[in-house]
Amino acid sequence: MFWDQVAGVYDIFVNVINRKTHQKLKEIVSDLIGEQDSVLECACGTGFLSAVAAQKCRRLTATDFSLKMLKRAEKNCHAFDNITYALADITALPYPDGSFDKVMAANVIHLLDNPLSALHELNRVCREGGTLIIPTYMNKDAKGKTSGFASAAGKAGADFKRQFTVESYKQFFLDAGYPDVKIIYADGRIPCAVAVMRKALK
Repeated sequence: MFWDQVAGVYDIFVNVINRKTHQKLKEIVSDLIGEQDSVLECACGTGFLSAVAAQKCRRLTATDFSLKMLKRAEKNCHAFDNITYALADITALPYPDGSFDKVMAANVIHLLDNPLSALHELNRVCREGGTLIIPTYMNKDAKGKTSGFASAAGKAGADFKRQFTVESYKQFFLDAGYPDVKIIYADGRIPCAVAVMRKALK
C-alpha cells in the first residue's frame, strides 16, 4: 500500500515541505475542538492533527486504513493518554450511530472512490448537533489547472480520485445536503480548505 510505504517520511511533508499550511490547519482545528468533546479522527496519518485534538478534547479515537501510519501516529503522540488507536475503513466505521461530538477526516476525501459513502459514515457516527470537520488539499488553482504537487504525488502512487478548487469543494458538500457548510482556508505551498458543518439530519 502506498501509504504504508510513505509513513516513514510523511512527517517531512507535514513539518517541512508544507509547514505553513499545516501550522494554519492546526490552529483552525484547535479552535473547533472543545474540552468536553469526544472526537473521532479518520485518516489520522502520522498524527499531526491527532496531537492538536488530544490537547483540547476529553477523548480522541484516531483511526487510519494504514497500519504503518497508525503506528507512526502512536509514536508521535505518545505523550497523550486520552487517545485510542484503531485500524478502520472510513467507508465502514465500526462505531454505533451518534458516538462522537466531533468527527474529523483530513486530506482523504480526494483519495476515495466513493467519497459520499465516507461522508455518510462520518455523519452517521456523529451525534445530533455535532460537527463534521473535513480538511482537504486544494489540488487545482482558481483557473482549474492541476497543481504540480497533485501531478507529482499521483505519479508516485497517491492516486488522487478528485482535484478540488475551493469553490468545487464547497459545492461538493452543498450537493451532499449540507447547506450550512463553512469553508476555512489554510494558505501555503499546498493549501488546504477545511469544511465545517453540522451533522445532516435525516
